[in-house]
Amino acid sequence: MKKSLLFLTAIVLTFSVSAQTDCYKKFEEAFAKRGAYTVADDMHRNVIISYFEKEGTSCISGKARVENGMIMSIFIQYDDNTYELLDKKFFNEKKTAPTIINGISEMIYTADGEKFKIIFIDKLKPKSKTLKEVTIPDDL
Repeated sequence: MKKSLLFLTAIVLTFSVSAQTDCYKKFEEAFAKRGAYTVADDMHRNVIISYFEKEGTSCISGKARVENGMIMSIFIQYDDNTYELLDKKFFNEKKTAPTIINGISEMIYTADGEKFKIIFIDKLKPKSKTLKEVTIPDDL
């Protein structure tokens, strides 16, 4: 009985820890709630590359070149602020250049079996304004 209770507790803690480290989920929720501006054709220097792995997601910094609404090249950023071109061939499910929907790319695949999405964080729309409530003085 104690072993099964301990096992169940360990499973719950494992899932709660993995849920907290899912960096992509936070971005996905923010973009779904607030929306995104159109991603123009250009080199976007502040993107987040979210890798999907068996253990969850991991997010790294990078930049991406967009042409005709499609991602044409991807650069990964290192600790010393240098970039390296991702020279692997990448593609979407249809084996074509990936497109961008609401500020986030569709799933991107490599021949090595990697899966990731590119998040154009600068295109996230700002939070909507809220009304400021007044406080009524007690001595009225």
